[in-house]
Amino acid sequence: MGYDTVMAVPSAGVVLDADVTVPPHARGLVLFAHGSGSSRLSPRNRMVAERLAGVGLATVLTDLLTADEERRDAATGHLRFDIGLLADRLTGVIDWTGGQPALHRLPLGLFGASTGAAAALLATAARPLRVRAVVSRGGRPDLAGDRLAEVTAPVLLIVGGADRQVLDLNEAAARTLRRSSLWIVADATHLFEEPGALEEVAGAAAQWFDRHLAGVDLDLDDYA
Repeated sequence: MGYDTVMAVPSAGVVLDADVTVPPHARGLVLFAHGSGSSRLSPRNRMVAERLAGVGLATVLTDLLTADEERRDAATGHLRFDIGLLADRLTGVIDWTGGQPALHRLPLGLFGASTGAAAALLATAARPLRVRAVVSRGGRPDLAGDRLAEVTAPVLLIVGGADRQVLDLNEAAARTLRRSSLWIVADATHLFEEPGALEEVAGAAAQWFDRHLAGVDLDLDDYA
């Protein structure tokens, strides 16, 4: 039986709000890491999450900053680029799923947008036996630095064809990552606001996670 609820998630010394959706007979789990200035209420990521739930994947959309931190960041903008902090908290959310009865045995993937993609890649490097696949939407994988080479999970890099600077950064990252594929959404800009662009993103993500998560039976003792 599935459910859709808001939960408080302890992670790296703070408590984060998370929207957790588990469809009936879920076959995998995807955690979302939002981009700079965004939140778990982002309509773009929620649209992608709904598409993933439609193919049988559970989703966790969490704010990696507390409410107080978000207020301070709105004024200064400094926390949204603290990739180490965001990665530590996303890693904490990954560990939290291991104690949740409905989630702990589901093969896990990460979906990162913009700067959240760098946090997702660092968290993947930190938990290589738990994270089985990553999708980056308009991501900044360059912000993961030298640790990109430590990511062993397959990574799908989705970039808008008109987002030239970010496309160049993703092409460079693809040459560093061990297992990656680059998906260019023709004529799309950074936020994929063009007609049909976000739908293409959602479809590509669903295909990637279905391919790399569905049917994987994890042994929790491998990474306990």
